[in-house]
Amino acid sequence: MLTSKIIDTVEQLQATSQNIPKIWDGRSAILEMKEGGSTQWRQMEWMGFYFEFLCQTHFEDIVDMPGKRYGRTEFDAFAEISWDFKTHAANSGNYTVITNDREAIASTISDYGYYGVIIAIGEVEYNDENGTFKRWHDALKGGISEYEIDRIKRDAPSRKRKTKVALSEIRFACFNAETLSECAGSFQKGFRNADGNPRREKVTINLRRLPDDALIAIQEF
Repeated sequence: MLTSKIIDTVEQLQATSQNIPKIWDGRSAILEMKEGGSTQWRQMEWMGFYFEFLCQTHFEDIVDMPGKRYGRTEFDAFAEISWDFKTHAANSGNYTVITNDREAIASTISDYGYYGVIIAIGEVEYNDENGTFKRWHDALKGGISEYEIDRIKRDAPSRKRKTKVALSEIRFACFNAETLSECAGSFQKGFRNADGNPRREKVTINLRRLPDDALIAIQEF
């Protein structure tokens, strides 16, 4: 059963989350991260990193950041339990959110009873056919990344870049082993890195199967 301290933490986070901006413009968000000292402003998937940046800015008086470390895995925050900050594109056509390392999540649930995930959900706009946003971001970075160079060599298609997010809600969920098993799947199981080493398996959660007992609060925008 959730403790009163965990519930109090969620209530504080929800109240403070009302100050998070509803519209995230990609260019403005990347520049804000760059000027704010974030090391992640070069990332193609800026949406998730920008939400982390916003959480670090708005939640700093409520949770400790970064959170607990298990091996090479570090959670985003800690306050009574480990927390991660995640995003989801509501118009993506799927309902899966990739969270964190399976073994680390199992360990933190064993240690503290629960694992918390804060999920920002919004409608996403994508780059135009001319790749205007991508070209702007590449110029800001000073050129294309090694990952992009490798993609071109492999003749693999380029993923569409998100250019704007209209935030609709933020969900605050706390999972114990039982509730997590009701909505969890796996990601990267059986995958290997370029050097041949196996990738760490991650836990995914299906938003359509989120148990009522796990969903503690929703902040709508």
